[in-house]
Amino acid sequence: MKLHHTALYVNDLEGARLFFITYFGAEANEKYHNPRTGLQTYFLTFPDGGRLEIMNRPEVRPVSFDPYRHGFIHVAFSVGSSEEVDTLTSRLAADGYEVMSGPRTTGDGYYESCVRAFEDILIEITE
Repeated sequence: MKLHHTALYVNDLEGARLFFITYFGAEANEKYHNPRTGLQTYFLTFPDGGRLEIMNRPEVRPVSFDPYRHGFIHVAFSVGSSEEVDTLTSRLAADGYEVMSGPRTTGDGYYESCVRAFEDILIEITE
C-alpha cells in the first residue's frame, strides 16, 4: 500500500499552484472545474512522484493560524542535502515567508527547517 496523494484547501488556487511550482518543482495538471459545485482543483506532481491536490470552492473559509491545532499540521519535502535545506530556507525567508524553526538538527537526528509559507501552510524542509 502507498499513500496516493494529500489534499489541501486554499483560498488562492493559482497562487498556491505557483508557490509549489516555484519553490518545490511541482508540475500541475490542467485545472479541473465543476461548475455545479464550484470546486476547482489541480493535482501537483513533484519530481520524486509525490502528489498534492490543491482545491478551492466557494464554501472554503479562512481559519486562524495555530501551529498546534489538531489534525494535519505540515507538509514535508526532502531536498537531498543540508546545503539544499539552507538554500531553500534562505530563499523563502528572503521572499518574505516566516522561518518558524531551523535550519537545525532535531533531537531525532533530522536536519530541517519549518517555514510558515503560502496561506499559513507549514512546510518542513528536510535533507
